[in-house]
Amino acid sequence: MTGTSTTPLSDDRRWNAVVGRDHSLDGEFVYAVKTTGIYCSPSCPSRQSKRKNTVFFATPQEAERAGYRECLRCGPSQSSVEERRVQAVRAACVAIDEAEQAPPLHELAATVGLSPSHLHRQFKRLVGVTPREYAAGKRAARLRERLHTGRPVADAIYEAGYGSSSRVYETASRTLGMTPGEYRDGGRSVTIEYTVTRSPLGHLLVAATDRGICCIEFGDSETVLRESLTERFPAARLEENDNDLRQWVADITAFIRTPSHGLRLPLDIQGTAFQLRVWKALQAIPPGRTASYRDVAATIGRPTAHRAVANACGANKLALAIPCHRVVRTNGKLGGYRWGLERKRRLLEREAAVEERVRADRQE
Repeated sequence: MTGTSTTPLSDDRRWNAVVGRDHSLDGEFVYAVKTTGIYCSPSCPSRQSKRKNTVFFATPQEAERAGYRECLRCGPSQSSVEERRVQAVRAACVAIDEAEQAPPLHELAATVGLSPSHLHRQFKRLVGVTPREYAAGKRAARLRERLHTGRPVADAIYEAGYGSSSRVYETASRTLGMTPGEYRDGGRSVTIEYTVTRSPLGHLLVAATDRGICCIEFGDSETVLRESLTERFPAARLEENDNDLRQWVADITAFIRTPSHGLRLPLDIQGTAFQLRVWKALQAIPPGRTASYRDVAATIGRPTAHRAVANACGANKLALAIPCHRVVRTNGKLGGYRWGLERKRRLLEREAAVEERVRADRQE
């Protein structure tokens, strides 16, 4: 097991960690006791050894090659350490979920028995976002839930855990797509223009607010697409507008036929901080190419958050403009696609064929 520190720890630092039973350095090294033949994690609660009888190893494997056995009490092997990290992060998530207001990092760390820096690092690695970003997402979700019940806006903001309403209104466009009052009323007073037409991939719905396109959906029928839009914004003023949206629809249809032309549209995107980072990474994948969920997770600096990346792809409501169809499983299989795997397959085949022709023309 490789430690996560970028600077090697000195033996003095390691010994101080053993004396202090420092949880934050579990997984960074192990120590072994010559008189017992056993190796332990820094935080092991067993009787403290003498310094002269203590030796340090970077990994459990090194200790075992030197003839030492794993401590059954603290279980310093890779799987045991990782399980404890996972349990600590899960406990931190529960603590955030159950708190009326997001607990400060030092309080959260004390609750789960880790140092603030270690919890912050492991939380980002396992969840894909920082504890603060996770708490913000949960708080926004609570706000949406309370607004959906018709609660007064001020009450909903307070009950969701916000200290003031000013921050809510500053970020409302990105997280809700409208003001909290408009969201509570199902989009009341918000005008959403839309059109439904046929495309090479079946029926296509394009909808837009005054900020840009908020929805690009494929479906098997016009009725299903209209019902889906109505469910999202039951009280919004939905206006069918074929003329004003005609050019955008033409751009989307042309893109399906010739992906190399690109697709540049004004977008009204709402999502969590993590979703926005994922979607930005997807937009950087060129036509004719694919990336795995793990690749995208690594691109955004969250290499273990591939499941969260998959969830962000599934939450995308802007087909093609945010090309989640270009994300596949590590083994090359298609994975999921909210508009159907057959459409995903056809899109990828079409993009690959077009890009192959473009490369061939360049070589001539």
